[in-house]
Amino acid sequence: MSDVMTETREQATAQQATRADNTQAILKVTDLKQHFPISRNFTVKAVNGVSFEIYPGETYGLVGESGSGKTTIGRSIIRLHTPTEGSILFQDKEIAGSLDHETKQMLRRDMQMIFQDPMSSLNPRKKVGDIIGEGLDIHKRYSSSQERSDAVADMLKKVGLSPTHAERYPHQFSGGQRQRVGIARALIMNPKLIIADECISALDVSIQAQVVNLMKDIQDEIGCAYLFIAHDLSMVKYISDRIGVLHLGYMVETGTTDEIFSNPVHPYTKSLLSAVPHPNPEVEKKRHSVPYDKDAEGVDYSVGTIHQLEGTHSVLATDEEFSRWT
Repeated sequence: MSDVMTETREQATAQQATRADNTQAILKVTDLKQHFPISRNFTVKAVNGVSFEIYPGETYGLVGESGSGKTTIGRSIIRLHTPTEGSILFQDKEIAGSLDHETKQMLRRDMQMIFQDPMSSLNPRKKVGDIIGEGLDIHKRYSSSQERSDAVADMLKKVGLSPTHAERYPHQFSGGQRQRVGIARALIMNPKLIIADECISALDVSIQAQVVNLMKDIQDEIGCAYLFIAHDLSMVKYISDRIGVLHLGYMVETGTTDEIFSNPVHPYTKSLLSAVPHPNPEVEKKRHSVPYDKDAEGVDYSVGTIHQLEGTHSVLATDEEFSRWT
């Protein structure tokens, strides 16, 4: 079984390398900064010069501890925040600055977000059918009420719910079912990119697997790309083609899933991976978490530069740190 999984992962890595060479990125984030002024003398620098690309049909996992800036990046990309600095190219159009009407319509149509809390992200006063069909209403993507009803019913079936659920309200569903409603709301627009912001963290472990498998099946069917934001590394390893490791608003390491998990270079990445529990009790007994303190180690992200390793693997470090870590 492990040999099959390794072979599959190697094939995915090879496909990713080919895709990166031959396909233009659907999303290209360059030197993104997101700062929030709190007072005259204090500004929260949530994101500091982050850069990455996402290609059509792939899943890019963004990982890091709470407060590292993952959600802020997702919200900046979909323009729930206005970026402080940097460039965001989505389908070759700049969306970081002011948006004209055409670009705004394209962004709202082709990029969707699945939020972390499936209850607070759904309007409790609306029926599920109206929640899912709201995008169709705004962009006028049906010619009759019957066509709209059929589209909503088909999407409910696609995410594992019944068409009769369209007449229910969000409070009448379980957490996993509500998250499926959130996924259906995002998918009904046939988006090119879906930002999944901690979309499984509020769910039971058994339900998490169902939702992630559902997302993978839908990706295979419609070919959308995912920005998968999470702190559960085992789930990120399962679903992602490439991974970016975020710490204190800086992208400290990025590469394919194999490159990150088999050859972590940055001490923060090593610390994150060492904290992942192992399903084998005997191995788990011998596991030791590796502590990481950037100040104690004298690491200053602001003076580091991107150092390229093999393939798509890169790490943020000074020349001295890079030679020491490798």
